Amino acid sequence: MKSSDKSVSRRDFFQKLLKIGAGASVLSLGGLVGKSFGKYKEFPDYDPAAHRYGMGIDVKSCIGCGKCVKACKEENGVPKEPFYFRTWIERYSILTSGKTIVDSPLGGSDGIPGDVKESDILRNFFIPKLCNHCKNAPCVQVCPVGATFTTEDGVVLVDKKYCIGCRYCIQACPYGARFLNPVTRTADKCTFCYHRLVRGLLPACVEVCPKKARIFGDTNQLSSQLTRFFRFNEIQVLKPDLNTSPQVFYANLDGEVK
Repeated sequence: MKSSDKSVSRRDFFQKLLKIGAGASVLSLGGLVGKSFGKYKEFPDYDPAAHRYGMGIDVKSCIGCGKCVKACKEENGVPKEPFYFRTWIERYSILTSGKTIVDSPLGGSDGIPGDVKESDILRNFFIPKLCNHCKNAPCVQVCPVGATFTTEDGVVLVDKKYCIGCRYCIQACPYGARFLNPVTRTADKCTFCYHRLVRGLLPACVEVCPKKARIFGDTNQLSSQLTRFFRFNEIQVLKPDLNTSPQVFYANLDGEVK
């Protein structure tokens, strides 16, 4: 049997278990999946326990150019269709009438052209969004097979070998940061470019930002850029009332942002 056939068979097996109500036994098996990723197999010298990653976003610095969105798609092989994104940019337009318009054409990948008369706009700003890599991640809690898990360095990942495409995690994510990959038929989302982190590199979106609006770092290191970002800014997170403990932090976040 080919390896791809084994993968399909495994997925079919778990789907059948779910249908007959055997989710509890699957949960106990799934809990072991994440633990097998204690070390990144291709980089045995990388110690995830020595790091704790997070991302900062300075809203005042973001110009909505979309370079981060394009870089993410290219780096991670995200499907090219205009409705699949691991990161995207939303434009908030506060009108003189008091109304707020939120749009994100093509995820902001080509920039966001103005389509409202300037005289009607009180102010504009851009909000980059992505998976928040929550400490208390709802997606991890609902995955029936343990395919979604949190690494020791705080990154929420999806093991595509175990994901059965049930979409539970997609529905559970309060930030709308997940989608079902049409090629792999598994859950997909931002990984902080984990394959780059283990090499000592920055996520692609951070590396290409021309205004340095995205700040990535290790909260375990007092000298990291992210620690400095915390020190000099008033920090907020999205939907704090949900107690998910997001690890994407915003500075200069407007109260209109949801």
